[in-house]
Amino acid sequence: MNSYHNKYGFERHCWAEIDLDALRDNFAYVRQVAGGPVCAVVKADAYGHGAVAVARALHQAGAAGFAVSCLSEARHLRRHGVTLPIMVLGYTDPRFARDLAHQDITQAVFSPEYAAALSAAAAEAGVSVACHLKVDTGMGRLGFGVRGDFDRALAQLKACYGLPGLSITGVFQHFAAADSDNAGDIAFTEAQQALFERTLQALRQAGCPTGVVHSANSAAQLRHPEWRGSMTRAGIVLYGLDPSPEARFPALRPVMTLKTVVTHLNRLHPGESVSYGRTYTADRERLTATVAVGYADGYPRRLSGSDAGGVMLVRGCPAPVLGRVCMDQTVLDVTDVPGVAMGDEVTVFGPAGAAAGADTADTIAQKTGTINYEVVCGISRRVPRIYLQGGALVEIWNDLEEG
Repeated sequence: MNSYHNKYGFERHCWAEIDLDALRDNFAYVRQVAGGPVCAVVKADAYGHGAVAVARALHQAGAAGFAVSCLSEARHLRRHGVTLPIMVLGYTDPRFARDLAHQDITQAVFSPEYAAALSAAAAEAGVSVACHLKVDTGMGRLGFGVRGDFDRALAQLKACYGLPGLSITGVFQHFAAADSDNAGDIAFTEAQQALFERTLQALRQAGCPTGVVHSANSAAQLRHPEWRGSMTRAGIVLYGLDPSPEARFPALRPVMTLKTVVTHLNRLHPGESVSYGRTYTADRERLTATVAVGYADGYPRRLSGSDAGGVMLVRGCPAPVLGRVCMDQTVLDVTDVPGVAMGDEVTVFGPAGAAAGADTADTIAQKTGTINYEVVCGISRRVPRIYLQGGALVEIWNDLEEG
């Protein structure tokens, strides 16, 4: 048992341990490879790791700024004392132009319609909003579409520089398949970068300053550090997870470990079943352990016991899930775990699971047909985050205990 549970009166139920040493090591690795300033992407509550604590740690580590998805995420950081530059990568209601300006938040501008609406709102409020122009070179999601009609998109981009209330301070793009080894995807990614560079050159020739240029996402910055521009954006790699099975970086260290405890032991006799729907019936006598984690905590219900079911770590031994994962509880087979007892700590997923045959975020993603991003982002806010440095607790964030 970790000593901080007793020292801080922390209830051992279901919690996520966040290794700040690993986070800083990952950041240092990215900055070294990229060879320039790194903007840390902390959207989606820092991919489930807790945006405020992560931002504070990365500020100390030398982050150039932070990127979020929406205005609420940016304001959350500002309320908690984050002073470094913050950029909203997605949509902000133009009516909140005053908030963007007063809180020094940079906004992505991705279409002529959005630029006009944000400009009108900013001019009416008497403010100037810092903006980065989003160029769509092939992602097909947000941005001025230079891949189709280049001249038309370029004219739209140039027009943004003359709009009142907007201060264009940067230009960026996003890759669609930089984490793929497929020959077609590699060619597509290279074409995206070439088109982006063509756009930058055309803007500069037209007398439009491009400011802070950022092109590379997690996969691209480690595969093509020469594409970073004046800044690079680091997302999933900061949290120690590979961008894809094809883009692997052994130097990364997973930051999150999800844990719970054994709450009950039960002797299951042949013919007896477990959990909802009676999907598992014992073929022989088994010892089961109920643990305090379920799909409401972010543990996928698709890990319900089967050939591709979840496997947790109990006393250093793999313990498969039996039957269906419930909202708040899951049953494990601990027949082969020596000395298991109520109160034992259980690793639901984390780096320790890899060597023992238990789950990691990557294996859970593989079993459930998703990506590791979704696994860590899916850990619910009712799960406390425990921040560790040098193995010692430095902070607890518990949403249910706040206020």
